[in-house]
Amino acid sequence: MVVDIGGGTTEIAVMSLGGVVYSKSLRVAGDAMDISIINFMRKKFNLLIGDSTAEKIKKEIGTAVATGNNTFSMKGRDIRSGTPKEIALTEQDACEALMPILSQMLAGIKEALENTPPELSADLVDMGLVLTGGGALLRNIDKLISKETGLPVNIADDPLSCVAIGTGKALENEELFSTVLSEY
Repeated sequence: MVVDIGGGTTEIAVMSLGGVVYSKSLRVAGDAMDISIINFMRKKFNLLIGDSTAEKIKKEIGTAVATGNNTFSMKGRDIRSGTPKEIALTEQDACEALMPILSQMLAGIKEALENTPPELSADLVDMGLVLTGGGALLRNIDKLISKETGLPVNIADDPLSCVAIGTGKALENEELFSTVLSEY
């Protein structure tokens, strides 16, 4: 199973013997995480922040499972007064902000597992799933998915570019990947 968490979509695929057994595309990924952080900041702290600040929060202190008491000092505009305001955002806050999106991703992964033929389920227990894309860089996302699915979770060596590299290799070796390429 491969889960590619990009900017706009999360792609989930179960593959076997060079073919795609199941695939699903979710309209939630990195960009939705940023929006979720913006909404959380507005609701909890009455603070307006922009897209770049949300992205920075995700990269600096964002986590799928809070494991420490790290804080991140961030600035925005107070909704009530309209003046600049600075707060200390905790790791727990960042985790809470991301959870609505992570829950949707987990639901998609669980749906894929439910739709995987039983004979392949044993292979998934052994092989687990691989995370790719920029979203795979979110701290502890592998731990969260493993805890929720009971499967081993590996993050690709170069999650940001491994999908592009793999696509290039598939196109170079069309005869080997013809069954996968013809489905798309």
